Amino acid sequence: MKAVIPVAGIGSRLRPHTHTQPKSLVPVAGNTILGHIIDRLVGAGVKEFVFIIGYLGEKIESYVRRQYPELKATFVVQEPREGIGHALWLAREEFRYDQDGILILLGDTIVDIDLPKMLQTPGTILAVKEVKTPSIFGLVETTAGGHVTKVVEKPKIPKSNFAMVGLYKIAHPDRLAIALERIIAEDIRTHDEFQLTDALMLMIREGEEMVTTPVDNWFDCGRKETLLEANARLLGRPEFLERREYPEFPDTIIVPPVSIGRDCRISNSIIGPNVAIGDRTIVKNTIISDSIIGSYSELLQAVLHDCIVGSDASFRGMNHSLNIGDNTEIDYS
Repeated sequence: MKAVIPVAGIGSRLRPHTHTQPKSLVPVAGNTILGHIIDRLVGAGVKEFVFIIGYLGEKIESYVRRQYPELKATFVVQEPREGIGHALWLAREEFRYDQDGILILLGDTIVDIDLPKMLQTPGTILAVKEVKTPSIFGLVETTAGGHVTKVVEKPKIPKSNFAMVGLYKIAHPDRLAIALERIIAEDIRTHDEFQLTDALMLMIREGEEMVTTPVDNWFDCGRKETLLEANARLLGRPEFLERREYPEFPDTIIVPPVSIGRDCRISNSIIGPNVAIGDRTIVKNTIISDSIIGSYSELLQAVLHDCIVGSDASFRGMNHSLNIGDNTEIDYS
């Protein structure tokens, strides 16, 4: 089965990091967002990919070809960027004749789900997760038997609290292509963009049967807070928790779970928990927790928590020589 991954977005909510990197290449838990997505799909047997690129798209294409040379990858450019429905419309000729169906997975979304089981299950399937604030998501309404009756993008008055998480298995790509062509031809927009949900709704009205499947975890990596949460939860998986051997760093304490890249120079520091550090980064006299640090960066005399530091960045904290008398309080917060 072919995977279609829209990765054209600017990622404005992750600025300043997305000024120089596409959102899908922002690091998380020892990999990039896109790397986690591709690894899961390849592990499920997917070998053919269509990437819909736009903002800094040449970096995405270079990354995929360098890190995954074995993949059969096609790249479609979305310009201008007018929503996920528009992105898929531009790529429709790359998937409309796939008889085995396609898998669509948004490029800023990491999900935990039994992908092989989903791929082997017949029919069109929408992955969902129950949420507390449904009005900010695309929602699914179903019958008592679990069949989808309606999909709607960010409704003002939600009638469901099951959000679509950005993973869709489409059994009939030709029908999706026709629906996408219709929303473009008739200028059907929601929130001023061409939405995949509107195309799916047209398919439902034309008789396409859809069901939902729940995901175990859903990591929306589109904001700093959710990216750090994803980093912590991904690092909390058994493969990181079971790893107790790290390079010997002088006078340094490692508090798992932690991911440390190649050729890092760390000394006189405390690293962890929930910290991911990129390659060839220098850390001295520093305490870091619940943070993501890029490659080729330098951190000196700092205390960092809940931070995202990009690549090739440098930060030096405050260094004080103090002579403090009795009954004194100093607060730098």
